[in-house]
Amino acid sequence: MSFQVALSGLNAASTDLRVTSNNIANANTTAFKSSRAEFADVFTGDAVGIGAGVRLSTVRQDFGQGNVDITERQLDLAINGKGFFVLSDNGSRLYSRAGSFGLNAEGYVQNAENERLQVYEPLATGGFNQGQLIDLRIQSETLPPVATTLVEMNVNLPATATPPVAAPFSPTDSETYNHSTSTVVFDTLGVAHTATYFFIKTAAGWDVATTIDGNVNGTPQPLEFSSTGRVSTPASGLLSFPTYDPANGAEPLTVGLNVLQSTQFGSSFVVNSLNPDGQTEGRLRNIEIDQTGVVFARFSNGRANAIGKIALADFPNPEGLAKVSDTSFQQTFSSGNPALGEATESTFGLIQAGGLESSNVDLTEQLVRTITAQRLFQANAQVISAFDEIT
Repeated sequence: MSFQVALSGLNAASTDLRVTSNNIANANTTAFKSSRAEFADVFTGDAVGIGAGVRLSTVRQDFGQGNVDITERQLDLAINGKGFFVLSDNGSRLYSRAGSFGLNAEGYVQNAENERLQVYEPLATGGFNQGQLIDLRIQSETLPPVATTLVEMNVNLPATATPPVAAPFSPTDSETYNHSTSTVVFDTLGVAHTATYFFIKTAAGWDVATTIDGNVNGTPQPLEFSSTGRVSTPASGLLSFPTYDPANGAEPLTVGLNVLQSTQFGSSFVVNSLNPDGQTEGRLRNIEIDQTGVVFARFSNGRANAIGKIALADFPNPEGLAKVSDTSFQQTFSSGNPALGEATESTFGLIQAGGLESSNVDLTEQLVRTITAQRLFQANAQVISAFDEIT
């Protein structure tokens, strides 16, 4: 019996060395979580109360936060705080802290085990559909052009201005208008055109004239202000101009002008903002991911479209998760059901793009455990040797 007791001690020390050596071997593995072997003594029910050896109770995993190493690679992701990335392995849901992702030939974002990153799908009305997860896919297609339909303008027209000395209005004669400003508008083919707006002081207020590519577009539209310097006519602040044919194969342009935020104060002429809608065609330039997990596709025309929001999961007992691949875990009865959510909300941490979570292995601690396990192994071997001599 004494040989069996010492043998169980040898096996326990050997298991401890295996767990510790695995921790040391993975000291540089992305998002690796260190483990610890826990042991329990064995009793046979003997009345004397002498134990029958030792057995492995469990191998407990430490899910403590590892340091975040900056890589500056946009698809390297780290979770700073609680949570797991949600992955799909051919429909089977897995969870991981390792955020080293890349693209496959079809543009899906996945890890080295071909497990695809799951995100919330964007809604056409804004926001994200939190009731359904989809694979994150990045397609390098061209963003089609959108014609300009409205220009929002916020200017201040000087209240002390006087009517111009010459008439009628001519865009080539600066004596026929007081002030002007220009912006770029786009037709349905994405071709840029220059729209210029001219402000002409009148006895009742102002007239606003416009040209597109130097061609006068319609007649000047009246613009009046109240005694407080706010737009009074038109009440909506929207000025309408005729349709303009760019004569390049594109559909005719109909561009309205919204001047509701404009003022007439005593200061000089100032353009506070000038924002036309519409866009030229755009090619995918890069991908950006903010700390809340929103994935933006940025295009060459300056537009950024949200293509998904990274989903995170948490468990009542993360230590109960079962490891099923190199860096991924699977839900078990012991772990409990996953709670899905978003980064920075509730108890979830934030997502840091361009970084990877490092292993949480403390090498100094593991080396001390190695020495301890080695001495336990030697001590149990000595016990076996002693009983052999006695026998």
